[in-house]
Amino acid sequence: MFRKEKILQFVMAMAALLAASTAAAQLYHPGEQLYYRVAYRAKMIPNTEMAEVSVNTTLDTLRGRNVYRVVGNGRTLPVFRWFFNLNDTYRIWVDTLSLRTLRFESDLYEGGYTFRSNYHYDWEAREVHTWAQSRNREPRTKVMPLSDNSKDAVSLYFGLRSIDLDQFRGNEHRELEMVLDDTIRMLKYRFIDREVCRVPKRGKFRTLKFACTIGSSEEFSFTDGTEFFIWISDDENKIPVMLESPIRVGSIRAYIREVKGLKYPMTSKIEK
Repeated sequence: MFRKEKILQFVMAMAALLAASTAAAQLYHPGEQLYYRVAYRAKMIPNTEMAEVSVNTTLDTLRGRNVYRVVGNGRTLPVFRWFFNLNDTYRIWVDTLSLRTLRFESDLYEGGYTFRSNYHYDWEAREVHTWAQSRNREPRTKVMPLSDNSKDAVSLYFGLRSIDLDQFRGNEHRELEMVLDDTIRMLKYRFIDREVCRVPKRGKFRTLKFACTIGSSEEFSFTDGTEFFIWISDDENKIPVMLESPIRVGSIRAYIREVKGLKYPMTSKIEK
């Protein structure tokens, strides 16, 4: 009916993008806690929640600098862990002044497969130094060039929250560079329109709808160029309230379940 690998790759991608405002200072708000559920649905199958994702932002210090620390975790729900036990954690440290990522870490456990990585960003030299290791293999290291559009998977999520809609033309595509392991992936996105979005178990929200495509890779989701969609709350918080991607049979969605510590009232919610 559907491939387990495709669904679980998407759960992993969700963890990155969710883990992964109109003003830059609003991007990272210490104390903000966001909780999502990831679900599969198809024509003859009801909405089935498979995993949970959390994204938490705090203040921290790194190498004597004040930073925002963001931790994103994606975990399959207990009832599905016999099927596939996934527990992925992503951490980033972002300079509070420049809002640039200084360090990224991932710690992934997926059904017996383990993978760890960390990136050190040297913005003066415009380089990122990556280290990655999977179980029973030698670590891989690489140095890659950075541009102003370079982001890791988690800061990419916050970058989408900072988009200035006044600078968009109708159906215009834009690109961001995403550092993944030892290569750079391209993410294309476009603003579709303002839309009222019904979020399961949360009600209706006024949202900004975007379409995104992640560039081809044999080691990451959306390798066929499939377009997936993000709905961001149309209020001052600008939090993603739902993401959805089609798969061969049905679709997979991640949607907001609980929010804590928001900087502003969530005025985008219009109905329970």
